[in-house]
Amino acid sequence: MSSSLRLGLSTLLLTTLLLLLTPAQAVKFEIQAFRYPPSKCIWNSARKGELVIVTANIGPGEGQRMDIEIVDSGPEKNVYLRKRNIEGESRFAITAHSDDGDVGVCFKNYLDIGEIAEGGKPKTRIIDLDVDIGADAVDYNAIANQESLSALETEMRKLEGVVKEVVDEMNYLKTREERFQATNMSTNSRVQNFAFFMLLSLIGLGVWQVFHLRAFFKRKYLID
Repeated sequence: MSSSLRLGLSTLLLTTLLLLLTPAQAVKFEIQAFRYPPSKCIWNSARKGELVIVTANIGPGEGQRMDIEIVDSGPEKNVYLRKRNIEGESRFAITAHSDDGDVGVCFKNYLDIGEIAEGGKPKTRIIDLDVDIGADAVDYNAIANQESLSALETEMRKLEGVVKEVVDEMNYLKTREERFQATNMSTNSRVQNFAFFMLLSLIGLGVWQVFHLRAFFKRKYLID
């Protein structure tokens, strides 16, 4: 087998593996315009410190204004970006700050004042959204040009990034499992302590009732 054929097969194998490991995170949807529009959010899982690249291609829409906001669902409710009236293709990069939250890309499509839907048909715009997270957000073509990497070396670099991401995800899940286990053990300990306290309280109450009734019967001369 020639070296060029082996190189081609290796590149094909690595590319296939990357496609299997890397989930698609592109979505295309339509959003209706309102005078006071609700927020339409697309959520993706992202760990703290991960790079998130958002590419939004906004379709044409006369008399409409599209606003974008990138937030997370963590306890701090971080707002990474807020931009008004985006048109055409826009690209944004943020770094996730929350350990326990997803990153959401939210859109609001405002209907301009004085605009009326033609023939009763609502005005809408089409959004083509692509969200790259972690290893997917790295521009390997730029790295290949900068470091003069071959096609096989570039695919190996991609695979290295994906494997590192998988290992980080496993470590993150392990940490969460340990945290949940510690919380579970703490809860069980508190329940046991509360049950023991209730048992002692009931025993004490029973003993007090016995002595109280004995004293009562003695006062009534019912017992000696």
